Amino acid sequence: MTKTGTTSPTTTAFYIQAALSFGLALAAVTGGIAYLPVDGWIRGFLALGMLYLVTSTFTLAKCVRDRQDETSVVSRVDQARLDKLLAEHDPFKSPAA
Repeated sequence: MTKTGTTSPTTTAFYIQAALSFGLALAAVTGGIAYLPVDGWIRGFLALGMLYLVTSTFTLAKCVRDRQDETSVVSRVDQARLDKLLAEHDPFKSPAA
């Protein structure tokens, strides 16, 4: 996975660590809810809350990623415009009267 720009690319090891960490945390909370000494309604409520939290986390992560991608594209377009302007600029050309 390579990216251009000022940000460093995400390494495979970091990606695996993040995925394993997420999986372990999800399994721990699921196990905790399953073995909690309460009625099924309370377990269901906690499980539904956990599901909502996980799905909203993925949605937030996608929104943050999309915002960063959009900012990156705008920045690259602005840089290309500036590069074109500088390439076309001739400091020795006299201004038109």
